[in-house]
Amino acid sequence: MEEPVSGDGRDRDGRVPVPGGLCPGGSLSPGAPVLGPSLGSRPCGARGRVPAGVRRQVTAEQLRARGNALFQAGDHGAALAAYTEALSLSDAASERAVLHRNRAACYLKLEDYTKAEADATKAIEADGRDVKALFRRSQALQQLGRLDQAVSDLQRCVSLEPRNKAFQEALRALGSSMHEKMKTMSCTDSKVEQMFRILLDLDEKDEDKKQKAAQNLIVLAREEAGAEKIFQSDGVRLLMQLLDTAKADLMLAALRTLVGLCSGHRSRTMAVLAELGAPRLSAVLGVEHEQVSLAACNLLHVMFDSLKEGLQKDFRGKEDAVVLDSSRDLKQLIKHLLELLVLEGASAHGRDNALNLLIKVVPRKSPKETNNSLSLWVIDQGLKKILEVGSTVCGSLGSLPVTENSRMSTSVLLSKLYEDLKCDAERENFHHLCEDYVRSWFEGHELLGKLRAIQTVSCLLQGPSEAGNRVLELEGIMDSVLSLCASVCEAHQLVAVEALIHAVDKAKRASFITANGVNLLKEIYKHSERDSIRIRALVGLCKLGSAGGTDFSMKQFAEGSTMKLAKQCRKWLCNEAIDAGTRRWAVEGLAYLTFDADVKEEFVEDKAAMQAMFQLAKSEDRSVLYAIASTLVNCTNSYDHEEPDPQMLELAKYAKQHIPEQHPKDKPAFVKRRVRKLLMAGVVSALACMVKSENPALTNSCRELISRVLLALVEEAEDRGSVVAQGGGKALIPLSLEGTEVGQTKAAQALAKITITSNPEMAFPGERIYEVVRPLVSLLHLQRTGLQNFEGLMALTNLAGISERLRQKILKERAVPMIEGYMFEEHELIRLAATECMCNMAMSKEVQELFLAEGSDRLKLMVLYSGEEDEKLRRAASGTLAMLTALHPPICKRIPQVTVHWLEILQALLLSPSVELQHRGAVVVMNMMAAAREVAEQLIASEMLEILSVLAKDKDKPRVAQAAQESLAHAVAYGLIKPNPGHA
Repeated sequence: MEEPVSGDGRDRDGRVPVPGGLCPGGSLSPGAPVLGPSLGSRPCGARGRVPAGVRRQVTAEQLRARGNALFQAGDHGAALAAYTEALSLSDAASERAVLHRNRAACYLKLEDYTKAEADATKAIEADGRDVKALFRRSQALQQLGRLDQAVSDLQRCVSLEPRNKAFQEALRALGSSMHEKMKTMSCTDSKVEQMFRILLDLDEKDEDKKQKAAQNLIVLAREEAGAEKIFQSDGVRLLMQLLDTAKADLMLAALRTLVGLCSGHRSRTMAVLAELGAPRLSAVLGVEHEQVSLAACNLLHVMFDSLKEGLQKDFRGKEDAVVLDSSRDLKQLIKHLLELLVLEGASAHGRDNALNLLIKVVPRKSPKETNNSLSLWVIDQGLKKILEVGSTVCGSLGSLPVTENSRMSTSVLLSKLYEDLKCDAERENFHHLCEDYVRSWFEGHELLGKLRAIQTVSCLLQGPSEAGNRVLELEGIMDSVLSLCASVCEAHQLVAVEALIHAVDKAKRASFITANGVNLLKEIYKHSERDSIRIRALVGLCKLGSAGGTDFSMKQFAEGSTMKLAKQCRKWLCNEAIDAGTRRWAVEGLAYLTFDADVKEEFVEDKAAMQAMFQLAKSEDRSVLYAIASTLVNCTNSYDHEEPDPQMLELAKYAKQHIPEQHPKDKPAFVKRRVRKLLMAGVVSALACMVKSENPALTNSCRELISRVLLALVEEAEDRGSVVAQGGGKALIPLSLEGTEVGQTKAAQALAKITITSNPEMAFPGERIYEVVRPLVSLLHLQRTGLQNFEGLMALTNLAGISERLRQKILKERAVPMIEGYMFEEHELIRLAATECMCNMAMSKEVQELFLAEGSDRLKLMVLYSGEEDEKLRRAASGTLAMLTALHPPICKRIPQVTVHWLEILQALLLSPSVELQHRGAVVVMNMMAAAREVAEQLIASEMLEILSVLAKDKDKPRVAQAAQESLAHAVAYGLIKPNPGHA
């Protein structure tokens, strides 16, 4: 039989009425709101709830039955909740044992093996002969790495049920796994000892041999067996000796081996930290050798992760029984990182690495985590140390060694800390600490003190701008900025001009800056002899000139002035004789000026300027990333903009209020042409390079901007192949998994567009295709727009049709209940896409079983949809039925039970003018005839016999005729009809 295929899901006209009263297994109700004419008009699929007062009392037995049904339906989280509630109502020991056993099965499915083992143990304590509980505990123990205990449980299972082949096979497989592990351990023992002998041999003069031995340790440490052997063989002490050699290659080997020892292992991490000590690790981080410092940074990051994981997880077992509270060690490490920031002997890149580590490990990763105590502790203990780096004036007496990225890293860290505060009192404390620090430099330290204070203001304005604005209002600060702008010392003038530029952001609130700063910037721009100063003054003017944003009617400067500023920015950008740090400011200017559509049009026509900007994106100066991303967002119009309500526009006109105007060159045709120009210039490779950056400058906000640009670049189907070829598909995956919620959604939508129109296996080769599933499933969440729901479903349909492994990945991400829910949507395109997706998912055995679950209307819905007027929906639903009946014969017996209309729906399919629908109907009937005699009797007793007889003779439709003939052959075999001697 040819495998049925679903429709393409495009351009539909009429609506399809949703059958009343159908709701598959706790999924979306049929009364969901209509989306209206546009898929993107609003999120769809509201779920109904039963008021608490209406709920009736349930017993533990009923809850257990509900849990069983939910488990069979694949909703393991809900099943777990039902069993847990049943446990709270049950007193009988035997019933509680069964519930614990069932919960163990849920935990296994949810991959929480520690809790699965605990629940199975409780069931076994009640009944030592419970083979199901013993088998489940063995599975959990195997996943936890306790193979000897798992074997013991399996042997008990086999002794209780010696004929059970499943137990025998599991025991055989586990025995083989243990044999391999012992073999590996034996081999590892000899290797570790050999490496140690070479490194400990004082007479060994062959440095290459020693270095090779050290490198082999790194490889061994990546495997658990090797890491444990190194640790047990007094390896930490030996690695300390390698660090003490001060030889870069041996230090790198030692640090990388320690990474293997600490990765994901809290007790070993704490032991290593106790042996090495935080001061020693901090000292290695601050060394001059850049690669050694980076390796130490990586080790510390791994140690932080292992220690923080210990705070969040409930550990069980021997490995963690001796582990003490790791919060003290965390604070000890952070304390030394903070001290490293102000240590004069520390290297500049070591200081940057310390800042980067603090950015990664201190603030909460999500507001859902309630505990921000680490951020509060760092603010109290180290905010002034962080500000010391941010206030450093390069070249001044006693200044700390810093890089061109140090101040940006400091601003990002300050911003992260400020965002992690939860209440006004915490924020007020932050403000006071910043103000006290600025005052301490500004008052009584003469010129150098004023420069440090102004540099601190700049740093804060680039980070937590609210704190920067508060400090800017301190008495004398702004006067000093303006007076130092006229300084004859270039370094002093640079500090002051940069502060003035960052202060311009507050122009709407501070008339002082507007009145005094604009003319000063103009004077500096016109008369300064230094390009480094002029370009910064230019950026300040660009900021002021873009105050109206995209509103065409709110131009700040005289006609043509903005274009002149943009031309000068492009000129400086293309001048390779100017250092990259100065050219970065030209991009900053364009980031503001490209709000003007005329500037956008000229920029995309200037190939040299685009190439220069893309080269900066790939340079080591990562502080330019945000400015580049902002410029590209403006050029592609990928910022959020809502169409104004016509009625509100009329009211605004009547009230004589200002109405924003769109620039004529920001219309879709112009935007499309700009996108094409950027693609031809190689924008995607530049964006892909930006995403690879590990620099703090790649903030979540920056990630969101890049996601917006990439989504705009894949808007047209013909451009998607080019985006993938230049690395856009690969770049979108990390963007869809990390960053702001908006940024992740934009990246996921771009992935969906690529997956819909491209061959996913070519767009995302190898293992990468499996990483795409989670972002696509995220588009099915109820808070997403209708268009995002639709595109997510279409993309998942393509993936589900590729392989069983991909279908299993989709199942693991719990997408099936969401797909089912959208089968009830009133918007016809979303309903169709969900049905097509379910058709491809039905190739998986687990999904087939869902259609037989007790109390489920899934099969009923699919049968009814096969009888709808909409041909595409009928094609998708009948294709699903054809597949289900072929792959899972028990479904054939269930179809007559789900609705009284089943016969007329099948007959309508066979009589359809569409050959494709006829073929699907004929295949369903053929499968039902083959499944059971009683089903065949019901079919033959109707008008189906006459229809099949006619179709069996239709030579113009060979596939339909063949299926009809096979159906009739089954009827003959059952003795329901006599063979026709005139036909084969």
